[in-house]
Amino acid sequence: MRLAGAGRRWRERLTTRRLPAAVLALVVLAAAGTWTVAAAGTEQPVREESRFLPMPETPGSEQRIDLDTSFFTTGTSQRPAVLLAHGFGGSKEGERDRARELARQGYAVLTWSARGFGESGGKIGLNAPDREVEDVRHLVDWLAQRPEVQLDGPGDPRVGITGASYGGAVALLGSAYDRRIDAVASQITWWNLADALFPQGVRGSGAVDGVFKKLWAGIFFTTGSAGDLGPSGGAPRGGSGSAPGTDAGDGKGAGGARGAKDAEVGCGRFLDELCRMYDRVAAGGHADPEAVALLERSSPSSVADRLKAPTLVVQGQQDSLFPLDQGDAIARAVASNGAPVAVDWFAGGHDGGTDTSARVDARVSGWFDHFLKHPGPTGAGDDTGPVFRVTRTGGVDSTGFQAVLRGATADAYPGLGGTGARQLELTGAEQAFANPPGGAPPNISALPGIGALSQAASLGAGLSLDFPGQSARFDTAPLDGPLHLTGQPTVALRVRADRPDAVLFAKLYDVGPDGKQTLPQQLSAPLRVTGADAADGRTVTVALPAVDHTFAAGHRLRLVLAATDLAYASPVDPATYRVAAAGALTVPTVDGLVTEAAPLPARTWLLPLAAAAVAAVLLLVPWLRRRRGVRGPAFDPALAGVPLQITGLSKRYKGSADRYAVRDLGFRVEQGQVLGLLGPNGAGKTTTLRMLMGLIRPDAGEIRIFGHLVRPGAPVLSRVGAFVEGAGFLPHLSGRANLRLYWEATGRPEADAHLEEALAIAGLGEALDRAVRTYSQGMRQRLAIAQAMLGLPDLLILDEPTNGLDPPQIREMREVMIRYAAAGRTVIVSSHLLSEVEQSCTALVVMDRGRLVTTGDVAEIVGAGELLLVGTPASFGPEELAAAADKTAALAGVGSAEAVEGGLLVRLDGMAASQLVAELVRLGVPVERAGPHRRLEDAFLSLIGGAA
Repeated sequence: MRLAGAGRRWRERLTTRRLPAAVLALVVLAAAGTWTVAAAGTEQPVREESRFLPMPETPGSEQRIDLDTSFFTTGTSQRPAVLLAHGFGGSKEGERDRARELARQGYAVLTWSARGFGESGGKIGLNAPDREVEDVRHLVDWLAQRPEVQLDGPGDPRVGITGASYGGAVALLGSAYDRRIDAVASQITWWNLADALFPQGVRGSGAVDGVFKKLWAGIFFTTGSAGDLGPSGGAPRGGSGSAPGTDAGDGKGAGGARGAKDAEVGCGRFLDELCRMYDRVAAGGHADPEAVALLERSSPSSVADRLKAPTLVVQGQQDSLFPLDQGDAIARAVASNGAPVAVDWFAGGHDGGTDTSARVDARVSGWFDHFLKHPGPTGAGDDTGPVFRVTRTGGVDSTGFQAVLRGATADAYPGLGGTGARQLELTGAEQAFANPPGGAPPNISALPGIGALSQAASLGAGLSLDFPGQSARFDTAPLDGPLHLTGQPTVALRVRADRPDAVLFAKLYDVGPDGKQTLPQQLSAPLRVTGADAADGRTVTVALPAVDHTFAAGHRLRLVLAATDLAYASPVDPATYRVAAAGALTVPTVDGLVTEAAPLPARTWLLPLAAAAVAAVLLLVPWLRRRRGVRGPAFDPALAGVPLQITGLSKRYKGSADRYAVRDLGFRVEQGQVLGLLGPNGAGKTTTLRMLMGLIRPDAGEIRIFGHLVRPGAPVLSRVGAFVEGAGFLPHLSGRANLRLYWEATGRPEADAHLEEALAIAGLGEALDRAVRTYSQGMRQRLAIAQAMLGLPDLLILDEPTNGLDPPQIREMREVMIRYAAAGRTVIVSSHLLSEVEQSCTALVVMDRGRLVTTGDVAEIVGAGELLLVGTPASFGPEELAAAADKTAALAGVGSAEAVEGGLLVRLDGMAASQLVAELVRLGVPVERAGPHRRLEDAFLSLIGGAA
C-alpha cells in the first residue's frame, strides 16, 4: 500500500483539457539529460529534463548516491522555482501532472524520487537531516545554477517547496535547514513522527508513554521494507560507490536503481538503525527513548525555532495517521516565529474521503504566486486565501450518493482550543471493564485501508465496534440546540487499574434520539495512564480527537473509553479498569467562522445547455441525415427465431467525426429473456434503441429482428412494441377508450389488438373504465405499457418504465414485465434503478462510451448471495488462508468461506459483517479490509470504471 496514494488521490487532475489540435514531440539528448517538448492545443509547451544528480551519502562522505530528477519549464526567461516532493511509497512519476501544471503557471519545477524510491539509489532515512534533508539543500544549489531560475542573490534562487505526507515533512525540514527557501506548502504531514506513531492522549505526557499505532506503523515500515515497490529494489547497504565527480547523468552511477539488490530480508530499503528501531517497538508494543529520539530527528518539531518561511498548512480531517493536531502544531510554531501562516482543513487525508484536489492545488498555487512572484506584506498582491478554512460536509446531494461540501472561513486561526468553549456535564458513576487476555477481540474505530469509512461517518454511517465488557460510556443530556465542535475536546477522568498502566481509547460519539451513534471521522484518542494502580487511581486530563462536527439539537454526546482498538497495540495481559468522569466535557467552538454558500448543482447549468443541444440536433437532423445502403440480405432464415441480433453496429453524429455514439456494438437476445440495457449517461443506449426501432440509420453494422434487417418502415417493426419516455393520453377518456383510439390510428384490424390479453397482463382491473385523469402515476405507467403491448408484440422495448413510481408500483411493474416474458416473448428494459434491474432481468448488456462492456446472465455478472470479501496482507500465505477459511466456515451464521487471492470470500448466513470482522480478529486472521462482494451496482461501477 502506498502512503503517497492518500496525497495523490486527492491531487488527481479533475479538469478536462481540450483534445490536442496538434502534438509535436522532439527528443534531444542534451548533456546528461533527456529533453521532451509537447504542445497540446492552446496550452504552453512544457519542456521536461530528466537526469540523475549525484549526492553525497552523508555530508563530507566520498560515497555518492544518485537522485532521479525531472525539471519542468515553459521557457528560458527567469522565473521562481518550486521543489515538488512525493509521498511515501511514491516517486517523481506521481508528481508529473502537477509539475506540468505549475510550469504552465510560470514556475520552474524540480521533482525528484527520494532515496530508496523510484529510480533513485540510497536507503530510506525517513527524512533524516543528514540524508534526505541534505539532498534538498543540494537541489536548491542546482536550481541556483539554472539560467531559467530567478535569483534573489548569488547562489540564492527564489524557490518554494511543497509535498504531501512524506513530501510535506521534507518540505518543512528543508525550509528549516536552508533559509534560501522562500515559501512552503505542507500537506497531510507530521509535526512529530514519534507522537504520530505513539500518540498519547494524556495531557502532559509524551511519546515514551504513548500507545503504539501498530497498523499504520506496520504499513509504513513494511512498505519501505518490501523489495518490489519500484525499480529501486534494495539499494546497496553501503550507499553508492560512485566516486566524486562521476557524471550521474548517464544513469549508470552505482547508487542508482541499477545497484545490486542485496538488502537484508525484512529490512529492505530502510537504514539499519531504523530497522532495528522498528523491530524493537513492534515486538515490545511501546516506544523507548532511543526510538523517540530517532523519530524526532526526522520531525519538524526538532527545528521548530527555524521554521520562518511563509507556510500554508493543509491537513486532512479524515486522517488517523497524521491527524489535525499535527497540523496545528506546525501552524503554531511558524506563527510563533513571526512568519505568515494559513491553515486549511480539507475533507480528505490518509484515510481517504472526499476529493477536493482542484481547490487545494489552486490554493497552493495562490500561496506561491504571492510569496514567490510578488513577495510583499501579507494581504498585498495575490490572494493567499483565508487564514483558516475548514471543509464541512452538509449531507448528500439529490442523488443520495455525493456528499455536499462547503467551506467555512475565518480571518484568524483559532487553534484546537477554538475561540470559545461549552461545558457539558457527563452522567454516570464509576464503571468497570476489562482488557481481555491477548487484547482480543479488539474494538474497532479507524481501519487503515478502509478509508471510505471516515467519509461514511461524516454522513452518519461508518463502522465502529465496542464489545460489551470492554468499554465504559458517559452521556451528556440531550442538546437544546445545535452544537458545532471545531477543535479538540478535553475531559478530566479518574482511572484506576489492577496493573501499573491502563491503556485506554477515548471516543466521542454523536448519539441521535433513536439511539443510533456515529463516530466522527472514525477517530479515537489512545492514552496510557501510568500509576493507575495507586489506591485512589490517577486523575488525568484527556485530549480527544480534533474534529469539525455538528451535533444536532436533541442529540447527545457520548464519551466511550475502550480497552482495545484494532489499529493499536494493547496489553496482552488481562486487566481490570475503573473509570469515572472527574469533570465536565469541554467542547471548543469557533464563532467567527463564515460558511460559504453552497455551490449550484451542475445540473442547473448543464440542463439548459443539454436542452439547447437537443433542440439544435432536432433542427439539424433532417438536413444532415445520410442515407446508407442496405447491408446484407433483407432476411436471414437462420435467425428467424432470434428476437434480436445486433452485429458491428456503429453510429456517429455530424460534427463528431472523432467520437462515436455507438461503435462496434454486438449482442444477441433470446426468446423469453428480460434483458436489461445498462450504461452511464452518454453510453449510447438511447442511440441504440432509436436504431433498433428504425428511427435513425446506423453508419455501419446491422440490426436483425427475427432475421429481418431493420430499416425505417420495415414491416418487421410491427412485431415490436415500445414505450419510451411515457405516453400521452386524453385525460377525459377512459383508459380503454384511449387504447382503442390508439389502435385504430395504426390502421390494423381490431382483432389483432389482443386488447383483453394486454390489459390482463397490465393488471389495471376496474380502473380501465375510469377517466385517465383519475389515475395514479403507477396506473398511467401500466396503461402506457398496455399500449405498447397491444398486438402482443414479440419484442417489447421499455425505456425507464419505473420512472415516478413508488415501491409498491415498482413491484407491480416488475411483475408485469415478468408475466409478459413468461409466455415466450422478449422484453428489453433500459433503467437506472440497478436494484430493480437485478430483480426483474434475466440477462444484461452493459455499455460505456458507445461500446459493449459485457453481456451475459445477471447471476454470472453479479454473483449471488450475501458475499463479503475480506482482504488479508500478502504475508498471510496460502496455507494460512486455507486454515482461516476452514475456521471461518465453521462459525455460526456463516454459510461458506473459501480462500481467494488476497483474502477470503465469505457467504454470510445471518451473521452481520461487523461481527464477522470481530470473529476473524479473534481467530487471529489479520484483516486489512472488508466489503460486500458485488451487488449489481458494484459490478456495474467496476465494469465502467465508476470508482474514478
